[in-house]
Amino acid sequence: MTEVVLAAAPTQMLAERRRFRVLRKLAAHRSFKIGLVLVAILVLCAIIGPMLTGIDPTAMSIRSRFKPPSARFPFGSDQYGRDILTRVLYGGRLSLSIGLSVALISGVFGAAIGVTAGYFRALDPYVMRLMDALMAFPAILLAIGIGAALGAQASSIVVALSVAYVPRTARIVRASVLVIREMEYLQAARVSGAGDLHIIVKHVLPNCLGPLIVQLTFIFAYAILAEAALSFLGIGPPPPAPSWGNIIAEGRDYSVEAWWVMLFPGLAVSLAALGMNLLGDGLRDVLDPRLKIET
Repeated sequence: MTEVVLAAAPTQMLAERRRFRVLRKLAAHRSFKIGLVLVAILVLCAIIGPMLTGIDPTAMSIRSRFKPPSARFPFGSDQYGRDILTRVLYGGRLSLSIGLSVALISGVFGAAIGVTAGYFRALDPYVMRLMDALMAFPAILLAIGIGAALGAQASSIVVALSVAYVPRTARIVRASVLVIREMEYLQAARVSGAGDLHIIVKHVLPNCLGPLIVQLTFIFAYAILAEAALSFLGIGPPPPAPSWGNIIAEGRDYSVEAWWVMLFPGLAVSLAALGMNLLGDGLRDVLDPRLKIET
């Protein structure tokens, strides 16, 4: 027993040093830091911003319609006299929650499918051909079809976008598993009598987390952009509940005389997508040893 503990100690210390090096590289990576700051600001605004304004995002005032940005309406008002700043802050909650939900669902199901296909060779051709069939359709078109069938609501968008992005996540995980399953330490685990479930949980999944996390940051950004596009087409979360996408959609008929209605939610969508992409770039540079770290 003493020998096992002594042998495990260097391995644990090595893992801790590796984690420390990763955190140090992330702290020094310019893109990662900028992306983290942008995302943190947007999340903070979505959480506490509505509490600071104290305004109902659905409250209408016809006499205040189409007010340009001013001290009373920092982002202006829309065709119903609603405060755009408040609606953008509340809309951030819905848009960011949709992006997070799509990323989590795609991560869970994509990882499960990718590990199954990559680890169990007999299932690989059948599972991946199904994923290839789904990937044959452009993600946005597949999401439009599913969203139209399920109806215009937030849950429909989450399901539609998750179905569109699960195959892409599954292929990323499968590619990692195909390499990992041939490693010597996995062969040693099989020889020692470890079962498939134990090997997958203890050895395969932890070594797939790097590429998976990077992929999910990009999916988060894609989901926010796709929600805005689907809402613009009338398939997203229906009004009056605000999301960045449906605020932009409501302002498209007034883009000339009330440009601010589309401008500020559009900037929020752009900043969220930029922040998540910068985060993903930083994680990819640090977690992929084949790439040179840029600081």
